[in-house]
Amino acid sequence: MLADLTEPGQQLVLLKGGRGGQGNARFATATHKAPRFAQPGEPGEERWLRLELKLMADVGLLGMPSVGKSSLITKVSAARPKIAEYHFTTLKPNLGVVAYKNYKSFVMADIPGLIEGAHEGAGLGHRFLKHLERTGHLLHILDISWMPDRDPLREYEAINKELALFNAELAEKKQTIVINKIDLPVVRENLAKVLPYFQERGLKVFPISAATGEGIPALLDEIARQLWGAAEEEW
Repeated sequence: MLADLTEPGQQLVLLKGGRGGQGNARFATATHKAPRFAQPGEPGEERWLRLELKLMADVGLLGMPSVGKSSLITKVSAARPKIAEYHFTTLKPNLGVVAYKNYKSFVMADIPGLIEGAHEGAGLGHRFLKHLERTGHLLHILDISWMPDRDPLREYEAINKELALFNAELAEKKQTIVINKIDLPVVRENLAKVLPYFQERGLKVFPISAATGEGIPALLDEIARQLWGAAEEEW
């Protein structure tokens, strides 16, 4: 790592150019108006560099494919990522500016879905995980409508394991648990089955519906507390 540029206007010289030469006009005199010689320049430095762009956001959306990350960022911001009924619809991170009530706003990043083996590149995970390094707070979104065919708690643990394997600091980031699709009766029925798991670990759980907007105001208040220490009504 040569440098990590994170501040506006931050600069770094990685390669110095060679000293410039002088053309024949530089050596012209009153008595020698057309000299036939010049001074050649010197070569500059050369090296191979790898440049990585990491999106900077206040909040990052984390979760398996098709849990509703893109639907949530579409609901709360002007971002319009592709949404469809199949995995890996989102192929690149999307940023959206969320207007929080009348006073503040924050940037939310929709990170494409992660799967087991993401830290090794499965599902192009290594290209997505790096963007989470620049987020201040993570929303871990779960879909429990598939129970018992799929175990959302196992998926939650699998993703957190991928975070730790990619970068130990990622696993230490603060997470808020978001249960999406609460507008579905099956999700309301399954909610009681997963709540104790998170409550035992001291994690806050916010049931929402990215489709109808149910529960989203309370979630935004919690994000405000995490980012600024208080929700609007507490300022």
